[in-house]
Amino acid sequence: MNIYIILSVAAVLSLAFHFIGVYAGATKVVWLMLVLMWAGAINIYMSEIKPSGYEEIEKMKGQFSDTDALIQEAMPEISIYEMLSIKKSYQIHKPKK
Repeated sequence: MNIYIILSVAAVLSLAFHFIGVYAGATKVVWLMLVLMWAGAINIYMSEIKPSGYEEIEKMKGQFSDTDALIQEAMPEISIYEMLSIKKSYQIHKPKK
């Protein structure tokens, strides 16, 4: 899934929550919730994976060319979102046992 699709859906949901909050008269609570939700989402998107994630990536290297291209793009510090896209690419090509 593309990051732009995720951000578009999140923006639409944020607007919907805002209008629900205006209708219910709880705008401050809704805005606080939206700020915390977006801050958490951005933190998760930008945070770096743990060292064990780099070990998994080393195991994936050299098996599929498009997965290798994603790994090269993401290096040297890989975020959680990039790790998910690398794993998805690897799992698509990995033969089922």
